[in-house]
Amino acid sequence: MPRRGARLVTIDSQKSLTCPRGATHSPENLTPYRSQMRPFETYRFRQNLILMANTYTQIHIQIVVAVKYRQALILPEWKERLHQYITGIVQNHKHKMLAINSMPDHLHFFFGMRPHQSISDLMRIVSGDSSEWINQQSLTPRHFNWLGGYGAFSYRKSSVPTMINYILNQEKHHQKKTFLTEYRELLEEFEIEYNEQYIFKLPE
Repeated sequence: MPRRGARLVTIDSQKSLTCPRGATHSPENLTPYRSQMRPFETYRFRQNLILMANTYTQIHIQIVVAVKYRQALILPEWKERLHQYITGIVQNHKHKMLAINSMPDHLHFFFGMRPHQSISDLMRIVSGDSSEWINQQSLTPRHFNWLGGYGAFSYRKSSVPTMINYILNQEKHHQKKTFLTEYRELLEEFEIEYNEQYIFKLPE
């Protein structure tokens, strides 16, 4: 976690980004997060980037996040808009989106991460702001929420092309295996201990 006083400060929860229905949610067309920051927050944001100026890293992360209760709510008609919106969030926070794709009940994205921000902080913003955008746009028949947890997996540079191809071809992969099977395989491949009862638990 970032040190106290050096943490990236984000926008107020009451000032989430919104885009008109049908708009292109590219990073260029999204209102920058920095424009919604108070003066001291903008200063701190810039200071964090200055402090990182001589830091050199190569960090590639795959994020896997599920719709709450694994409900099949992400529809083909609007999922590209969701991808563009999340890409805007990630890149406005100075990371580099490499690939993003979703199925009706979950989403993958793969990005080059800069170390000025923790994964947990980025995911808090991605999950909160994207779910609020979906609900403001009335894209689902019921209230939309992401599951509270997520998977984050790191990859070496030589694996980047393979991972991009894997994420962009999610529809093909899921013709052969379910999401839960895919997720268990990831946890086992990375030797991550897990409790079966807490993996994307369905409502009782």
